[in-house]
Amino acid sequence: MTEIHGFAPAKFAAVKDRFAQNFVDGPEGLTEKGARFTVVRGEEVILDLWGGVSNREGTMPFTDTTLTPIFSSTKAVTALMIAWLVDQGKLDYNYKVSVLWPEFGQKGKDNITLGQLISHQGGLSGFSPPIDPATWFDIPALLDALCHQTPLWTPGEGSGYHPITIGYLLGEIFRRADGRTLGTALREEIAEPLGLDLMIGTPESEFPRISEMWKPTRAPDLGPLDPIKQAAFLDKGSSPAGRGSGDWRQMEIPSANGHATAEALAKLMQVVANGGQLQGKAILSEKTLNDATKERVYGRDRVLPFDLSWGAGFLRNKGINIYGPNARTVGHSGWGGSCVLADPDTRISMAYVMNKQSHFLIGDPRPVGLINAFYGAL
Repeated sequence: MTEIHGFAPAKFAAVKDRFAQNFVDGPEGLTEKGARFTVVRGEEVILDLWGGVSNREGTMPFTDTTLTPIFSSTKAVTALMIAWLVDQGKLDYNYKVSVLWPEFGQKGKDNITLGQLISHQGGLSGFSPPIDPATWFDIPALLDALCHQTPLWTPGEGSGYHPITIGYLLGEIFRRADGRTLGTALREEIAEPLGLDLMIGTPESEFPRISEMWKPTRAPDLGPLDPIKQAAFLDKGSSPAGRGSGDWRQMEIPSANGHATAEALAKLMQVVANGGQLQGKAILSEKTLNDATKERVYGRDRVLPFDLSWGAGFLRNKGINIYGPNARTVGHSGWGGSCVLADPDTRISMAYVMNKQSHFLIGDPRPVGLINAFYGAL
């Protein structure tokens, strides 16, 4: 049996049992390889569990310093960094993107606001016609392609999840407003000063700590297919190749290639759970926090087969109920199962990372089971 490390107070014994069971007989046949689950309240880590292995040979243990690719859970980090610039007055959710980035305002995109774009209402979830997959590794070329792309639906008329493109778009907006890349500002302003082990753009020196990934054994269920879903997920050029390569790890894709520990993610999301405060430091004002987490669009998403409530980059718990019992909870999930959430009602944030990926788009039963077990014992 896999040895479980970390700690869980007696009242959360059911959480530890569920975590351990995932390594023996995980739900939906998703037996864990290596994983970590961390819960934070205020400045205190109140539960932290990890176990398993981080490489295919089984010779490297999954430890409290293992970095894990978190894929789209990165979007929660990016949403927070955009909110940070809004709080400084460098950005405004109501401003038109084309004012800051004139080249963007082509092909019917001149009136798209930052608030619409960050809530997946911009119609840029993919490319039509498809692009060469190599373009994703040439950021100027990729941004130029986005500027020349006609929206796949009328901007502002409902959401359509942008799996990868949103990171490039928000990354460029951040750079134009701040002068630094988003990953650089994350490192300089938050991660390093506050001791958070997370990064967007991972230096080669950290590669030995990164866990190998076991890919899903089957494709996700996107529901009935149409050209919008095809462009977002299924075309040959719909996403970068070479995930796990050195180039992928080192470049900044603020929608998809964050690397972190569960502890760092959970601690970061205390900004949202704890009224804008992190380790006694004010990161966001109450007004900005409310603007970042309030509902901006709700309904059937054009890309994901769910009714979704989007804040300013945060996925709201309303309707999907995968982040515990409270409707005000926000978070994000990543390809294969990772997730992070912030619950302002309890002032709790938590994160789950793993290296055995599932086919679930959101709501992987492994973290959902852990989250439910935690709230059941709270």
